[in-house]
Amino acid sequence: MKENKIYFVDVTNRDGVQTSRLGLAKLEKTIINLMLNDMGITQSEFGFPTTTHEINYLNGNLELVERGVIKTTRLSGWMRAIASDVELSFKNVPKLKHCNLSQSTSEQMINGKYLGKKTPQDIINMTCEAVECAVSKGAQTIGVNAEDASRSDLDFLVKYATEAKKSGAQRFRYCDTLGYEDPATAYKRINELAKRTQMPIEVHYHNDLGMAAACSVMGAKGAIDAGVDAYINTAINGMGERAGNADLVSCLLAILKSAGFKNEYRIDPNIDLSKIWKLAKYTSYAFGVPIPINQPAVGDNAFAHESGIHADGALKDRRNYELYDFEELGRGEPEIIETGRMITTGEYGGIKGFRNVYNNLEIEFKDDHEARTILELVRYANVHTQKPLTTDELKFIYHHPDIAAQIMTVTPHYEHQGALKERVGKGEPQKII
Repeated sequence: MKENKIYFVDVTNRDGVQTSRLGLAKLEKTIINLMLNDMGITQSEFGFPTTTHEINYLNGNLELVERGVIKTTRLSGWMRAIASDVELSFKNVPKLKHCNLSQSTSEQMINGKYLGKKTPQDIINMTCEAVECAVSKGAQTIGVNAEDASRSDLDFLVKYATEAKKSGAQRFRYCDTLGYEDPATAYKRINELAKRTQMPIEVHYHNDLGMAAACSVMGAKGAIDAGVDAYINTAINGMGERAGNADLVSCLLAILKSAGFKNEYRIDPNIDLSKIWKLAKYTSYAFGVPIPINQPAVGDNAFAHESGIHADGALKDRRNYELYDFEELGRGEPEIIETGRMITTGEYGGIKGFRNVYNNLEIEFKDDHEARTILELVRYANVHTQKPLTTDELKFIYHHPDIAAQIMTVTPHYEHQGALKERVGKGEPQKII
């Protein structure tokens, strides 16, 4: 078995939430971080420290790290590889310890986004300044991201990574931003990149051509075969921009179960595959996106057999038609769906119904003040998510009410000055509807 390991950096709370027309409430992002931690996932890229509406959520989740609630999964922030962005990030989120700094590296993007105002050397200089700034702020791990790496010149990527490494970066993220690459090319380019830089490589693949999972595992193989650790970027249920990111469970199973990887490549030993069923279902609920019936491992038909030959074979020996066991994924336990009276609690809930809900969770309140305070937070949480609260959300609010209040607090930035001051509330009312 290869000596180096394959680790997982889940980007659901950063790239997944950039899915057009979808998103997650801060409470939902927090629950996903808690579930990723419970599953033993190496790292969660949990948000944008330069974005004002993220600040309370980010600081609240880092408080959960300090309390020992999140202790396995590292929480990392994403920012542009610009020194001023790094300065702002650590000002907004002072306890941030892990970060990824991103710059475009392809000729297409350098010319197409910067419109001739930046040269490739400028990109390197900006990134190195940003890395040095992150080092000065006490960052423990720093990754540099090459946006559109799959369409970038390989020699330039080596130079970009090497210079960033000299400045203090520990990892290099190879981003297939457009889902352009194929598995064979992914292996070849990342293997060469890893050999020439001797940096641990993160692989970040999008699914525009339906090959994100295949490219991710082959890219990781390329890094491991070159003698460095690999970090696969994933999103739960493959969420992400356009056609999505590499699916977490698909990548895990490909390494653990496929012919060329099983017993040859090692993953982070902290990962507990049995937690994936619960994580996939919650993420589906939070996004409001059903899991496809044929989704690997967690789809409704992943272990369903109807054809006579298949059903007969599966009943005789599951290994005839099932490559892995549903129990490994946390599946198989019956799920109870209430069909009679149901008492719920939400933004208009009262104290009696609220107490009944928590009694069913075997949670009792010590006094009336505690009950009414938690009720108020539950009401706000329902306003916040606009969905019935799950058992895990209700438990989180009970055990960490102060952090629940913090992450649900978003204060819009508004300054009544300049053109706004001249316009707002003055003149004839404008037709809106």
